Amino acid sequence: MTGFAPVRGVDAGGAGGFAQAGMRVASHDVDTTHGPILYLEGVSVSFDGFKALDDLSLTIDDGELRCIIGPNGAGKTTMMDVITGKTRPDAGTAFFGQAIDLTKLTEAEIAHAGIGRKFQKPTVFEQHSVFENLELAMKADKRVRTVLNARLCSTDLDRIAETLALIQLRDQAGRPAGLLSHGQKQWLEIGMLLMQEPRLLLLDEPVAGMTDDESMRTAELCQSLAGRHSVVVVEHDMDFIARIARKVTVLHEGSVLAEGPMDAVQADPRVIEVYLGR
Repeated sequence: MTGFAPVRGVDAGGAGGFAQAGMRVASHDVDTTHGPILYLEGVSVSFDGFKALDDLSLTIDDGELRCIIGPNGAGKTTMMDVITGKTRPDAGTAFFGQAIDLTKLTEAEIAHAGIGRKFQKPTVFEQHSVFENLELAMKADKRVRTVLNARLCSTDLDRIAETLALIQLRDQAGRPAGLLSHGQKQWLEIGMLLMQEPRLLLLDEPVAGMTDDESMRTAELCQSLAGRHSVVVVEHDMDFIARIARKVTVLHEGSVLAEGPMDAVQADPRVIEVYLGR
């Protein structure tokens, strides 16, 4: 945590100023000149006396691929809920870049600021084609009739084509999303998030229910996203984590139990006792 402290009390550029003025924070406003794109410090959340997060501190660097693991009840989902504004912390700070205070923004404002979250169960427009799903995700006006009647410029078409290639669904572009396999729907939802140009992607159990081949292709996708985006992957599949892990954070009882390279984390006696040994 040393070497970085978020700027508080910023008027025009900080989240507090945007929220008070009723303005929308955009992803290009994220200041990462000091490195981290996400900074959680001393975050605590309680539900009916149960501490879901207990003085949690975590830093994610700009362009980093981070894996988060831990047993059920470790606080992984609550952590993502805090980052995306679904849950307000009882204590602590959560900053996106140097100046955007996530605790002051709504879920919609956080999404517009550049944080995208993919839940475990994919949510796509099943009656619309893969292409149309990406188009719908891109447009500011979310009314289906308005979006599908709008003309796409060459830049929009290029973005959709690039995303189709990235998520390996170019040959499925005209197919109804409801006919895709489970894994393909997961990739499509990631593609829909990418159309919104997020700086930070939160992926919740992205390979749950996938075949081995789909898991391998998802690993390739996650690795290809790192650098262009910051990516946080929460997953229980340790084979998948081993394929993509650069740095792993282990949560237990709402706080960080261990953190470091995969080999070091796997050899940590505390991690073996509370998680890997189960």
